Amino acid sequence: MTELAPPRAADTSRPAASSELDIQGMTCASCALRVEKALAKVPGVARASVNLATEKATVDADASVTTDTLVNAIRKAGYDAQPLNDAPPPAADAQSTAELAIGGMTCAACSGRVEKALARIPGVTSASVNLATEKATVTTNGAVGVDQLIAAVTKAGYQATPLSADDATPAAAEDKDAAARAAVRRELGAVVICALLTLPLIVPMLAEPLGLHAMLPATLQLALATVVQFVFGARFYRAAWKAVRAGAGNMDLLVALGTSAAYGVSVYQMALHPGDMMHLYFEASAVVITLVRFGKWLEARAKRQTTDAIRALNALRPDRARIVVGTEEHEVPLAQVRVGMLVAVRPGERVPVDGTVLQGRTHIDESLITGESLPVPKQQDDRVTAGSINGEGAITVTTTAIGAETTLARIIRLVETAQAEKAPIQRLVDRVSEIFVPAILAIALITLVGWLIAGHGAETAILNAVAVLVIACPCALGLATPTAIMAGTGVAARHGVLIKDAQALEIAHQVRVVAFDKTGTLTVGQPSVTAFETTEGVGRSKALALAAAVQRHSEHPLAKAVLKAFEADGGGASLPASSDARAVAGRGVEADIDGETVAIGSSRWLGELGIAPSPALALRAQQLEAQGNTVSWLIGRGKTDAQIETQADTPAQALALIAFGDTLKPGARAAIERLSRMGVKSALVTGDNEGSANSVAAALGIDEVHAQVLPSDKARVVHDLKIRTSSVVAMAGDGINDAPALAAADIGIAMATGTDVAMHAAGITLMRGDPTLVADAIDISRRTWRKIQQNLFWAFVYNLIGIPLAAFGLLNPMIAGAAMAFSSVSVVTNALLLRTWRSSQ
Repeated sequence: MTELAPPRAADTSRPAASSELDIQGMTCASCALRVEKALAKVPGVARASVNLATEKATVDADASVTTDTLVNAIRKAGYDAQPLNDAPPPAADAQSTAELAIGGMTCAACSGRVEKALARIPGVTSASVNLATEKATVTTNGAVGVDQLIAAVTKAGYQATPLSADDATPAAAEDKDAAARAAVRRELGAVVICALLTLPLIVPMLAEPLGLHAMLPATLQLALATVVQFVFGARFYRAAWKAVRAGAGNMDLLVALGTSAAYGVSVYQMALHPGDMMHLYFEASAVVITLVRFGKWLEARAKRQTTDAIRALNALRPDRARIVVGTEEHEVPLAQVRVGMLVAVRPGERVPVDGTVLQGRTHIDESLITGESLPVPKQQDDRVTAGSINGEGAITVTTTAIGAETTLARIIRLVETAQAEKAPIQRLVDRVSEIFVPAILAIALITLVGWLIAGHGAETAILNAVAVLVIACPCALGLATPTAIMAGTGVAARHGVLIKDAQALEIAHQVRVVAFDKTGTLTVGQPSVTAFETTEGVGRSKALALAAAVQRHSEHPLAKAVLKAFEADGGGASLPASSDARAVAGRGVEADIDGETVAIGSSRWLGELGIAPSPALALRAQQLEAQGNTVSWLIGRGKTDAQIETQADTPAQALALIAFGDTLKPGARAAIERLSRMGVKSALVTGDNEGSANSVAAALGIDEVHAQVLPSDKARVVHDLKIRTSSVVAMAGDGINDAPALAAADIGIAMATGTDVAMHAAGITLMRGDPTLVADAIDISRRTWRKIQQNLFWAFVYNLIGIPLAAFGLLNPMIAGAAMAFSSVSVVTNALLLRTWRSSQ
């Protein structure tokens, strides 16, 4: 961003004929569109344009429209803004984000209540609470302290603790995981004891249809049920009381009311008919509590599995490193390593830092970071990533990034952020959850009154009302979306696809057109020899050896391509000695070989030397150039066998044609074909010439080509694609010049092998430069979306079918409790099926 002018007092009365605003808080193209719409609605605004890549808004408006009016419109839309030529706001108004770990939530109503409590604090601009991760993300204007946030959560009846950078360390992650495992084990122990106490209460009921009468004495039933109700059910009473005190309801309130009613009816019957053998309902209350706790154990166990990706990534971070000082190695804590230090990595060890190889050769296993299954060869100047596993060779690495700045740390942050985000569809679910518990309480009351009016006894009316209370399950609604998102982003990360946020995941499933950049995305991005053809009578191997000899000391990309072509030729000729290599500006390079001058140069130089290639080579050169290749010529006094025998002298001539081009990536064609099978069209948007673009498109099967597109125009081409196709358009690229197009697309897909600018502008980052990952990203998004739909369907079906059945007396309270317990379990388990996803390439 350009440096701002010196601060001066804001002039809010000046005309806003053409104003520029700096926008904060935008994360995707839909954000930019929302800001654009908010500005367009301001009376007097003629035109508003928002650029996500630069985070700027340009507004043309009447003189009556002040910058304050524009800023307020943006803030109402949920973003922050300031005029680019005004003084920056005071520090107290700076946006800051705090993360809190929330304890005590049991259902979607709980998370909604915490969210509301936080949002009501003056200075809080946004609050998002994720039930699955039990985290709250709060954005404030900088004047709100963490203590205020914690106090608001506590007042709402829950616990909150701030999350700091220390909580992201490997040790903290391990401690948290150990605590989660311990909690799951404790819950299992409670379920087992609860089940043992409940079993004697339900066995007689199950034996009754078989003619076996083994009813326990009422006092023994009371003793067993009381322990279950008030010891193992105490958690429901505590949580319900907090909810009531906060003026709201949750799942715990429904369970507490329902089981208390069944327990109370039984105690009342005992008091009314002491000593009589009668059917009591202690087993109903005990079974419901046992089943709900069993469901909570299964849910906790399954939820822990949704965070497997984060735990696997955290496990990659070593705690210590071996630094090299002089000729000695010293093992030190990783926190003591600094950028620029030399780090030794022995075979079989994890690489502790991001860096470049200074000495040694090896293979590195990067599978858990990039999804690449095969070890990657590394040598001097190659980059290595923290967390990857060194293979057979010892290497010395120059540190380029440590701690939170390593690629692995950034991946972990990105996955955690995506898992903590709410998908847009979750907002609808949250609104339903707000009225869910009050609605259930009202339906239970209507059920009770209705059965009494119908002339049935209080016992029947209460039991049916209890069934309504315990069948209702707001948990499944609250877990349906976040668990699917956690599982989807987790499996994507394991396969080398990083999804920035839940919105990107939700948008990607709708993609119907993918616009690809060419160089570095579909092609390797490095020149290679695409054709080497000699003049008649000159041997190919000999000519290739001469070309390699001329280029052997050059670092130019084309020289490296010639040397690679010679190596790939299999050594059909030995590489002759060359000397006095020199560059000829704008024309080529030449060197002395065996007393003769041999050169590699352009067609222009060939013409200046008055050398005409053979008609066949001249025609071939035209064909190759039309396909986008760069053509050079090998020039020398090459002799045919006949000339050697007669010892005839020969003039300089074009010995061979050398064509350079960018080769396609191995998976490029498979990627385009797979997208086509998925119903996704592909387009090529490149700055290269028509011949090169059409050649690549023909080789890959891409129908739509936009060639010679300037970087500034790529965004326009993507925008036109969106309008013309009326589809959701994704853009896949890797360079700085692709960033505006990535931002302009509905969803940007960046190659991590490219620039940081491209990755920041994209919603999805591919950790290796394989275009088949584009199809993987869309496929994972589609499957995740289907899981969300399935989960919401089952969550609503449980309630829509179960509640009327309970209200009409067709559902026993124990069956209702089982259905309620397993509804949330089924939702989480269905989401976990995403972990079995495999690429279909």
